[in-house]
Amino acid sequence: MGDSAYGTHELARFAHRRRGRLTLVIKLHPEANLFEPPPAYCGLGRPRVKGARIPKPREAVVAAARLRRLTVAWYGGGTRRVETASGAGCWYKRGEGLVPIRWAFVRDRDGAHRDEYFYATDPTLDVRRVVETYTGRWSVETTFQETRSDLHVQTTRGWSRETVLRATPCLFGLYSIVAMLYAAMPCGRRVGAVAWHGNSVVTFSDALASVRRWIWAEGVVAHLPDGPAVQKLPPPIREVLYASLAPAA
Repeated sequence: MGDSAYGTHELARFAHRRRGRLTLVIKLHPEANLFEPPPAYCGLGRPRVKGARIPKPREAVVAAARLRRLTVAWYGGGTRRVETASGAGCWYKRGEGLVPIRWAFVRDRDGAHRDEYFYATDPTLDVRRVVETYTGRWSVETTFQETRSDLHVQTTRGWSRETVLRATPCLFGLYSIVAMLYAAMPCGRRVGAVAWHGNSVVTFSDALASVRRWIWAEGVVAHLPDGPAVQKLPPPIREVLYASLAPAA
């Protein structure tokens, strides 16, 4: 999934060539040029590269007698009442050929979200699958936000291209490692979270604090020459020590 910056004909062609393993669901320009597949070659002249023109997505929505109403999964794990329309065709770009797509139009019936057009490089997907696949990218957005705020992915001091290409994937990989370590920890060791008003679920910063506390307690302090002395400290003192070492920020 991706936003409009990735909705290029080039990327669509890439996904289509790998359609057995890859489907792209992304925003579509409402004025995209759509055509039918080219007719079979008759043996005379140059083979046609595209068939008859079909209505652009915006034209098809305007001409639709009525829009289909659905309740679909939405950003952040909720649901939303929407009106939809969809169609299929071959997206054409001069000199680059055709890409079969399924496009979908979505209108938020509550009026809180702007009208959107999407497409999938798998024409067999229905409109619900297209919409719910795209709105499922909310986890991608939160990953970007949390790696910026907690892992400082955008504050690397490296300025060269090679440094960025090394550091950024490592930080994104660290995000997954922290999530997996937290999931593998016994519930009794999932401590160290920062309590604040309105915090009703585990955040990434909570998971990071718990993992860092566990690393300090069992991976660092326990193996120091003076580690046994730390274990002899009263539990409240040990908690103050680990609480000062574990915060994610």
